Order: sequence, then C-alpha cells, then structure tokens
Amino acid sequence: MNGIKEFMDRNMRQYGMIIALIVIIVFFGVVTGGKLIWPRNIGMLVRQNAYVLILAIGMMLCILTGGNIDLSVGSLVALVSAMSGLMTTILGLPSWLAIIISVMTGLLAGMWQGFWIAFVKVPPFITTLAGMLVFRGLNNMILDGKTLPLSGLYITIGTGSVPDIAPNTVPDFLGIGDLLQLQNKPEFLNATMLVAGLLLSAVYVLYAIFNRKSKQLRGYEVPPLRVVVGKTAAFFIVINLFSYWLAMDDGLPIMLILLAALYAIYTFIATKTIPGRHLYAMGGNIKAAELSGVNTRKMMFFVYANMGFLAGIAAVVTAGRSMSSSPNVGVNFELDAIGACFIGSASAYGGIGTIWGAVVGAFIMGVMNNGMSMIGFDVFLQSVAKGLVVLLAVAFDMYSKSKSRLS
Repeated sequence: MNGIKEFMDRNMRQYGMIIALIVIIVFFGVVTGGKLIWPRNIGMLVRQNAYVLILAIGMMLCILTGGNIDLSVGSLVALVSAMSGLMTTILGLPSWLAIIISVMTGLLAGMWQGFWIAFVKVPPFITTLAGMLVFRGLNNMILDGKTLPLSGLYITIGTGSVPDIAPNTVPDFLGIGDLLQLQNKPEFLNATMLVAGLLLSAVYVLYAIFNRKSKQLRGYEVPPLRVVVGKTAAFFIVINLFSYWLAMDDGLPIMLILLAALYAIYTFIATKTIPGRHLYAMGGNIKAAELSGVNTRKMMFFVYANMGFLAGIAAVVTAGRSMSSSPNVGVNFELDAIGACFIGSASAYGGIGTIWGAVVGAFIMGVMNNGMSMIGFDVFLQSVAKGLVVLLAVAFDMYSKSKSRLS
C-alpha cells in the first residue's frame, strides 16, 4: 500500500487531470441530457479540436525548454490556410501538392523564427509576437478579405473516415438502437473502428508489459504490479469503449489516425531520444545543460522549426474541416494550445510536462468548449471560464513546487 500511495503522490497532477476530464465529461453529459456523449458528437469533437491537439504537442516542446511559448501559431495557421487556397483555387495545383507546399511553408516560417531566437538571441516572446503580426498580415494580403473554397484531399483529411471493411448490425442491448435512431443513423457498427480499437489496445498492453520488464532489467524503480495492471486494464477498457462509440457513427476518422501517429512519434522523441532528454535538461537549468554539452542553440532552433511544421499540419486539417481558406481562421488558436499544455501538467518554469498531458489538456479544453456551447453558455462567459481554468492549473503548479521545496 505504501508503494501505491507513493506512486500516486508522484503522479498526482497527471492523474488529477484525467479525473478532471472524466468529471467534466460526466457533468456536461448530464446537463446536456446525454447529447455531449452521443457517438456523432464525439466524432465531431475529435475533428473540431484536432488543431488544439496538434498545436499543443508542439507548444509542449517549447514550454519544456524553459517556459517559452509561441504566440504566432494562430496567425501561422491562417497564413498556411491562405497558401492552400491560393495554390488550389487560384493556381489550380493538385490538392496533394498544395498540402506538401503548405506544410513546408509552416516549416520555413518556424525555421525563420527559430533563427532569430536561437542565433540572434531575440527572446521567444518578442520573436513570436512579431511573427503573429507578420503572418496575419501576409494572410490578409493573400486572401484580400475573401474566402476561398477547398476540395479534394483537404476535405478527405478534415472530414473523412476510413471505409468500413464489414458492416455489422448493432447488438440490440443498452438501448444502442434507440440512440442511433435519435441521431438518424443506421443501426450498424463500423467494423474498421472496432478492429482498430482492439489492435491499439493490444499494442498498449504489450508495451506496458515490455516497458516494465525493460526498466526492471536496467535496475530502474517501477510502480507496483497492482498499479500497472489496474492502469493497463483501465486504458484497455477506455480505448475499446471509445472505439465502440465511434463505430456507431462514421467509424475511424482519418483525422484520428493522424493524431495518433503524431502522439506516438512525439512521445517517442520526448521520452526515448537524446534530443528529448536535452529539452527536459534545458527546462531544468539551461546553464547546467550548456555546461553538460547540450547544444542549446540547436535545440531552440529545432523546437520552433517543429512548431512551424505542426502549425502547417494544423492549418491543413482546419482548412479541410471548414472546406475553405478564411482570413479569420486561427484566431486565439495559440491561447487554446498554451492553455491545453498548462492544464495538462506543463510547468510554467519549463522542464516538466508530457505529450500525454498536453493531449489530456486539449481534450479538457475541447469538452469545455463543446459542452458550454451545447447548453447555450454566453460566448464571453466561455472565455472567462477557460481563463480561470488555466489560471487555476498554473496556480496548482506553483503550489506544488512550493510544497515540494518546503518538504
């Protein structure tokens, strides 16, 4: 029991955010009469908040370097979206080529900012503030106040789902058939989504087993077996329940595949590679990291170049979901991404935070946005609520740090 208690104390904030997400889902599920958790709404929730999930991954890496943030990502999303409209609608390029050029535009913009931050030593706040103004201005110059329609691969990525391999009738239990009738959906399950959920949960179980054994062989401290079994079982159930729920709608969204791939790649980078360890070292003490041989200039350049790359991807999925390039897209995107990171366990000082935490924080922001909209919450009060949540998350981080110093 002492081992379980010690493990929970060390991971209280991370699991506290998961508990908070569950409480928020239950609360809005009740006040909306269950509409929040309808399969169709869950699928829409994933697509609507994909930009937050993508941007939060990149923003977490920025914050890890020492509490730095990127204020320009919303405007960069707008610029890349405008480039998409310019190349497809005006220049007539194929969608696949326009997407590649658009993402590369985001990468180049990130490299431009990374150069000023890493090599000219302009503070990230100032550099990205300037970038916010420059990118928004370029967006307005390209679109000239017009909204350009998008089609083809953009819409497939933004709104499409993987074709079903074998439609099956929904088992007649738990009132599933009645629920689908309320949503005007046919009574069948998407087999592709079910198979994807089973495969993903199986991979997670295998990873949990081998990861624990690997740590034991290297002499690392590992959580008690009961904790690992309980956590693995909980995630197994959640993954398959989530896949079953999406299987009652349009199945496996292409957007979800992209998000899962980005999560896996960046989790691996942050936890299993030397650059990932260097990011945490910089956030802990940048001077000590330099003396230890960390090339801090190179790492800062990489972080902001990567942020531009992810902003380009976020722009493509956002433009695809809205089926257009608009001069007003991307407003406050940077605030949603920053808020998601701090809600999801990032430290305001840097050096603490996980990609998983950023994803949980992004879902908290998304569920709050969706739930408050569904109950008719005033849009200005929604901003107040989100601001207070971010403030409380950072205040909790400050309190935890002061408590650990005293102990």
